[in-house]
Amino acid sequence: MTHALIRLLDGDVVAVEGELVEVEKRLSDAARSGQSRLAWFDEHGGEGRVGINPAHVAVVRPGE
Repeated sequence: MTHALIRLLDGDVVAVEGELVEVEKRLSDAARSGQSRLAWFDEHGGEGRVGINPAHVAVVRPGE
């Protein structure tokens, strides 16, 4: 499955499952839904789920 890398403002990078446009859409939807809304993703590699605050995202790019 395709994955994307999300770099947070603190420098951490989270690898999540999904096409780049799908990941961007989830982050945008969460941002429009309110300040405390998280965008939920499956972590790449089957490590579980992760909720990301869109306000803390610096860069989203395709996985390698």
